[in-house]
Amino acid sequence: MQYFTPVDPPLQRSGQHRNVQPFSDEDASIETMSHCSGFSDPASFAEDGPEVLDEEGTQEDLEYKLKGLIDLTFDKSAKTRQAALEGIKNAMASKILYEFILERRITLTDSIERCLKKGKSDEQRAAAGLACILCVQLGPGIESEEVLKTLGPILKKIICDGTASIQARQACATCFGVCCFIATDDITELYSTMECLENIFTKSYHKEKDTNGICSTPNTVLHISSLLVWTLLLTICPINEVKKKIEMHLHKLPSLLSCDDVNMRIAAGETLALLFELARETDNDFYYEDMESLTQKLRALATDGNKHRAKVDKRKQRSVFRDVLRAVEERDFPTETVKFGPERMYIDCWVKKQTYDTFKEILGTGMQYHLQSNEFLRNVFELGPPVMLDAATLKTMKISRFERHLYNSAAFKARTKARSKCRDKRADVGEFF
Repeated sequence: MQYFTPVDPPLQRSGQHRNVQPFSDEDASIETMSHCSGFSDPASFAEDGPEVLDEEGTQEDLEYKLKGLIDLTFDKSAKTRQAALEGIKNAMASKILYEFILERRITLTDSIERCLKKGKSDEQRAAAGLACILCVQLGPGIESEEVLKTLGPILKKIICDGTASIQARQACATCFGVCCFIATDDITELYSTMECLENIFTKSYHKEKDTNGICSTPNTVLHISSLLVWTLLLTICPINEVKKKIEMHLHKLPSLLSCDDVNMRIAAGETLALLFELARETDNDFYYEDMESLTQKLRALATDGNKHRAKVDKRKQRSVFRDVLRAVEERDFPTETVKFGPERMYIDCWVKKQTYDTFKEILGTGMQYHLQSNEFLRNVFELGPPVMLDAATLKTMKISRFERHLYNSAAFKARTKARSKCRDKRADVGEFF
C-alpha cells in the first residue's frame, strides 16, 4: 500500500517565520523516495549541524527527502517508522522549516498520534521527541494549540500508564510539559498539566516514617524528567500560583537531596535554587525556617568526597551544588555566556538557565541555530528579531568538517608535543639530582 504526503488545508497563521517556497507533493510516494540518498539514515540530517543553504536546490532536496520520511512514518515496519520519526526530528532540529511544516502539520500530527498509540517504547519515544520540536518550530499560536489538543490526552495516558516503558513515559512527560509551555494560553490547562507531573515526581518524596536516604528505582528517571519540566511550567505561572506551589513543595524537595541517584540530587538542587529565586522575587520578606538544615545539606553535597560514588558524579555534583549553595545563601548566580553566530546571550538567573537547559536537551546541536533564527526562542530569551546576515558572512562563520578535523588534529599534536617537552624537562631534573 502506498502513502502520499498531503498538503494540509490553509489555516490562519499566528506569525513568524522565514519564507520558504512551498514544494509540491506530486512525486512523494514511498517508491520515489527510496531513490533519494540519505533519507533512510536519520543521523544524516544532524551529522554536521545546521548547514548554510547556499542554493535553492539544497532546500528543495531537503524538503524532498522530508516528504519521503513523512510517508515512511506510516510504514508497516516499526523500525522504519522509528527511523523516519528520528530523521524528521533531526532535520527540524537543524533547520527552520516553518512553511514546509505549516502545510503538513495535520499529517505530521496524525502520524505522531498513530505512532504514540500503536508503537512500542522506542517508537513512542521518537514520536514524543518529534512532537516537541514540531511545537518549537510552530511557536505559540493556533497551530501548536491544535497539536497539543490532539496529542495531550494520549501523552497524559502514557505518562500515567504503569505498564508502559519508563523511557516512553519519560519522553512523554517532557513532551507534555514543553508543548504546554509553548502552546497553551489556558490557565486551567496549564494547572492540569502541572498536576499530572506533580503526581509523578512527588512519589519520590521522603516518607515521614523513613529515616534512611531515598533509594532510586527504575521510575526515578521518570520522576526526574517530570520534576524538571514541572519547574519549567512554574516559571510561567501567575504570582499567586507560584506562591502556592512554593509553599507546597519547598519543605519537601530537600528530601530528594538524599536520593542515591546523582541526577535526582542535581535536579532537586537546581529546582530548590529556582524556587528560592522565585520566592524572593515575589516576596521581599520571604523567610525559610529550615535554612540552617538546608544549607548544611547543600554544603555537604558541594564538598562531597564519598568514596563509594563515581568520580565523574562527584565532580558534576560538587560543581552544581556550589552554585546552588550560593543561590540559597547569597542570592547569587554565576552568569554564563552563550555564543551563537555573531551574537551572545547571558544566562543570569535560574529561570533562564532552566529554560535554556530544557530546549538545549530537545534541540541538541541545533540549539545555537534556533537561537539565531527561531522567533519563538528569541522571544523567550528576549533576543529581539533575528539578525539578518548575508550568505557571504554566513560562509565565513561556518567551518567545514574537514577544517574542524585539521584544527583538532593540529591542537592534539601541539598538546602532545608540549607534554613531551615537559616530561623531558622533568627527566633532566631527575638525572641532575
